[in-house]
Amino acid sequence: MSLRPRSIRARDTLVAAVIAAVVFGITAVGVDFAVRSAVKADVLRQTQVEGRRVSGGVRDGTLKGPISDDTRGRVLIQVVAPGGRVTNATPAIAGRPPVSRLWPSSNLRVRDYTECHGGWPGRECLVLEAIRATTAPDSVVVYAASPLPSYLVNGLLEALLAGGVLLLAGAAAWVTWRVVGRTLGPVEAIRAQLAEISATDLSRRVPEPPGHDEIAQLARTANATLDRLESAVGRQRQFASDASHELRTPIAGLRANLEDASMHPDDNDLRAVVESALHDTDRLESIVTDLLLLARIGTGGTAAQEPIDLSALADAEVGRRIFTLKIVTEFTGDVVVRGVRMQLVRLLGNLLDNAERYADSSITVEVARLDGRALLTVTDDGPGIATADRERIFERFTRLDTARSRGTGGTGLGLAIAREIAQAHGGTLHVEERPAGARFILRLPLAATSPDRRPDRA
Repeated sequence: MSLRPRSIRARDTLVAAVIAAVVFGITAVGVDFAVRSAVKADVLRQTQVEGRRVSGGVRDGTLKGPISDDTRGRVLIQVVAPGGRVTNATPAIAGRPPVSRLWPSSNLRVRDYTECHGGWPGRECLVLEAIRATTAPDSVVVYAASPLPSYLVNGLLEALLAGGVLLLAGAAAWVTWRVVGRTLGPVEAIRAQLAEISATDLSRRVPEPPGHDEIAQLARTANATLDRLESAVGRQRQFASDASHELRTPIAGLRANLEDASMHPDDNDLRAVVESALHDTDRLESIVTDLLLLARIGTGGTAAQEPIDLSALADAEVGRRIFTLKIVTEFTGDVVVRGVRMQLVRLLGNLLDNAERYADSSITVEVARLDGRALLTVTDDGPGIATADRERIFERFTRLDTARSRGTGGTGLGLAIAREIAQAHGGTLHVEERPAGARFILRLPLAATSPDRRPDRA
């Protein structure tokens, strides 16, 4: 079993606690060393002052009688003769044996050191200075000793520092726990909201915290993803609804003809039945093809884009078709866009089909540049489109009047497909208001390599 915490909050807290313990532990060791050094230096300084005062009096013979104690017992002084006999001492240590057995040599008359005696809990440590009065073999030795503070001897300083380290590490862990918890709170809210969103209800969104940090960006990205997912699911539902609605009529007609021919074979013209069945089959094939194209466009069918000269494409498409009406073309050269060639051909073909279906006598096709964008227009001189219907015509299976009935041969998807292709290429397609006829305007971004020139006409 892994001992690593599963929660990011717990992991960050543990890491912060360990780092704090290490940092504060190193700091505590430094503080312990500094305190011990400073205290020992201060104690040794006092000890040296008193020891050298007494040793000077011994050398020049001015020390008479018991040694005076100006430190009130803080510094203990003994004068010890060879053999370990104490000849003089301060009142606080009078009558006691020598405080140390170390005997300085004649060539190293002064020794500073620390000695500890006894065990826990009565352990005592002394800072000593041993001064040999002269180099004579029978010289006395002056011992000056000062006890170290108990907190340096019994481990109290280390215990206090260790407690401080644990307290500070605990405080760091608590602060990290609270800060990370507050930071990850929106993430938990996002997770909980995402867990409640199902395929049957994609309208819900995760809460977006204020600001522009990573969590706020995560929430916005999640909501943008949900928007795209809801749109994709909506497209799929629309696809299913459109397919079931539009396929029902030709399927019903095909079934009725075949059942009638099956039940009354002698009363039906077989050729007429077959022609009717083929007509319904063609209708079914057209609807299915258009619906599948719409589905592909809506799910990113513009991946294989290439630079395309829009004027050349329009010229080729117009030249390929046979029109029964007058065709007027006006193309500006070098209008280059990026796109999927077959989809742009389909877009222009649908616009031409629509114009040819409703024009009275002429169709005009133009390609130009305007305001840094490619402009393609298809204009007919037919009955035109009412203002209220100029957006409806781009909806799937929309037919505004009898002129747009199924008898015209269309599937009702041509303009919907054209707008989907335009939007997939980063452009727009709409109908412009005119006194007579209809004018469809396609605007597409110019390719980056195409020089930006304003057209001679709007």
